[in-house]
Amino acid sequence: MSVKNDFELLVNGAANVIPEEDFKKKLATGKPLTIKFGIDPTSSDLHLGHTVVLFKLRQFQELGHQVIFLIGDFTARIGDPTGRSKTRPPLTKEQIAQHTKTYLDQVGKVLDISNITIRYNSEWLEKFTADDFIRLCSRMTVARILERDDFKKRLEERTPISMHELLYPLLQGYDSVALKADVELGGTDQTFNLMCGRWLQEQYGQEPQVILTMPLLEGLDGVNKMSKSLGNTVGIFDEPSDAFGKLMSISDVLMIKYYVLLLGKKASEIEQAIKDGAHPKELKKQMAYAIIERLWSKKDADYAQQQFEALFEKRDYSQATPVKLASAEPIWIVDLLKLLEAVESSSQAKRLIESGAVHIDGVAITDFQARITPVEGMQVRVGKHRIFQLTF
Repeated sequence: MSVKNDFELLVNGAANVIPEEDFKKKLATGKPLTIKFGIDPTSSDLHLGHTVVLFKLRQFQELGHQVIFLIGDFTARIGDPTGRSKTRPPLTKEQIAQHTKTYLDQVGKVLDISNITIRYNSEWLEKFTADDFIRLCSRMTVARILERDDFKKRLEERTPISMHELLYPLLQGYDSVALKADVELGGTDQTFNLMCGRWLQEQYGQEPQVILTMPLLEGLDGVNKMSKSLGNTVGIFDEPSDAFGKLMSISDVLMIKYYVLLLGKKASEIEQAIKDGAHPKELKKQMAYAIIERLWSKKDADYAQQQFEALFEKRDYSQATPVKLASAEPIWIVDLLKLLEAVESSSQAKRLIESGAVHIDGVAITDFQARITPVEGMQVRVGKHRIFQLTF
């Protein structure tokens, strides 16, 4: 591929490339670039929102560039203040190690793990002396650190900011110095941290990295970014049929963004297909199939689509997901939804119930305190596209 084609492929779907001209110059050298992507293992599960950057990394891999997957095992002990209104509780080394193992297992569903370099920022940050930290701090002004929106807002609201949080952007930025990164990827919410890497590389006499940020993926609600705490996620270890149903529930507008960010399509292609008469529902089904095939398997995608069509097009409820209960004793509706793994929290269950999104044998359950007496064959529908059938 030509430099122009490489550039167009790699910037497709990106929110920002800072600066574009530097990126073109780096590509024009024809040398494999060092691509950095850092992640702090602060939780155990990844969802489709996390895969947006991973799919972009995959494109860099396929073009022959060297991808460094940086595990922020040192910075995770501080906690990234991005988007935080209060100080994040620190993690233990044991928690970080467990989350790291789970991350790498899941990342392999997108990236060719055999063709990436895995590094840990404890390799250099744990060796820092007090003198090293002071010298690093001298490379950045307080005014620049306080340009960060999170810090600015917390100062205005008189919410405490701990000193260690002010160090976080510096430490993440120093990772780019240690790795001599040519390009760093991240979500748009990471722009300040990524720019710190660029600024520090200049301070250390290195050619500054290019910043490529990807948009944050809205979750199933179409409003908030995909987040486990909001219950609007598609987890990459969800059952394929459940993931397919969730994907079919998104809006037609959001579908285009999913095509661009998760499948590498151009928005204009999907918009033109709709103008040419393609039905949005069929396009959405193709999107869901392609995502399941990409992250699970073709066999899983075939089965998930067949089950969806049986349930929601042919109304064959024998294809509902069977769930075996241990007891027919009355159960709180929230506990039932948790047993079905249809919700991740009581607050998510409350939102679904009060919005009329939970049905038992076709009847909406809107009372958050309702108790249900399970019977053989009872059908529980959660949202538009998830149906469970109870057995004993």
